[in-house]
Amino acid sequence: MALATRTSDTSSAAGSHAPPVQTWEQARSAARSAAGRALPPVARDIPDALGHVLAEPLVARTDLPAFDTSAMDGWAVAGPGPWRLRRGEVLAGGRAELLATGTALSIATGAQLPPGATAVLRREHGQVDPSGGVLLDRAPSRLTAGRDIRPRGQECREGQPLIAAGATATPAVLGLAAAAGYDQIAVHRRPEVELLVLGDELLDSGLPRDGRVRDALTPLLDPWLRCDGELIGSRRIADDFELLRAAISGSPADVVITTGGTAAGPVDFVHRALADLGARLLVDSVAVRPGHPMLLAELPAADGRSRWLVGLPGNPLAAVAGTATLVHPLLSRLNGRDEMSRRCSTAAELPGHPTSTRLLPVVLHENAATAVPFDGPAMLRGLALSDGLAVVPPGGLPAGSTVEVLEAPRPW
Repeated sequence: MALATRTSDTSSAAGSHAPPVQTWEQARSAARSAAGRALPPVARDIPDALGHVLAEPLVARTDLPAFDTSAMDGWAVAGPGPWRLRRGEVLAGGRAELLATGTALSIATGAQLPPGATAVLRREHGQVDPSGGVLLDRAPSRLTAGRDIRPRGQECREGQPLIAAGATATPAVLGLAAAAGYDQIAVHRRPEVELLVLGDELLDSGLPRDGRVRDALTPLLDPWLRCDGELIGSRRIADDFELLRAAISGSPADVVITTGGTAAGPVDFVHRALADLGARLLVDSVAVRPGHPMLLAELPAADGRSRWLVGLPGNPLAAVAGTATLVHPLLSRLNGRDEMSRRCSTAAELPGHPTSTRLLPVVLHENAATAVPFDGPAMLRGLALSDGLAVVPPGGLPAGSTVEVLEAPRPW
């Protein structure tokens, strides 16, 4: 998994017309446009739609509430008091007969209001006389019609748009969909992703030893990829051309992610494998630090289905930079989701690279970004302390500037 910088020699690139080094903005745009459009809609049961993107607007299939309900524990009353107290009570999920004027019936929060009821008297405001047959109002203010009633349609009416297409199915959205009468919702199919971690030098456990280091990329990238796609596999591939070629060609995933092997070292086989498979390079090296030897390729179609490969550098922070630059925009477009970033001010100077964009770990305080140390391409300490990556243009930014900050992907 050699990490040497690629030279200008592109003889090993896929095809004979490798694209030139792109700016960070160009590479990010290429990743967005590579997919063209979101994956087709599918119907998902409510519990299985979490994190997916709505392919159609969510429209109410019923009034919410669907009927008048009590907002409090107490008594449903009809007309002005005092009221003759009826036996029994109405619980959530139950129904009661017509409530005549001058009568009251015990009711629980969320229960359907009996026909004829004009208000709900809270439990703490009511007093039953010693005979047990009459309810008195002891509230500090006069009970008015409609008090503590949730009227039918208070939240929405049947047919009313609730959530626009393109929104993420968060837990709150799924709860709303269920309340509005849905068993399934139409969402975009999430892209299937496979992660291939390349390198003979990686260990799965214990301390670094004998020139080998721990695999930090699998625990780092796996959760992030699950935020944007269906991670169908994550496996280690030795530094062997045939093994790599077979792993790429045999992957059923929409997007294959590789780590390492994108430079020009003696065991960097990603370019050679792509060329052998007839892939088309869309991005081949980006003017960004860390992470410049990243790439994006369109793989030969399988069964008429488009597929892509994103080659990330092998250094951990550089791999994260590649994920933010190429992986996240590509998967977001396939998901039908808009990318999210935020604009912040710079609390202090953010140092930049002389000629390339720099993705710099920063902490945010009162929407102001400050760089954190330990930001080398092979380091993760700074990333672990950070709130996101600041997009610093060539030359850096002085204090008081505005900067875009890329936040880590979230489950929804």
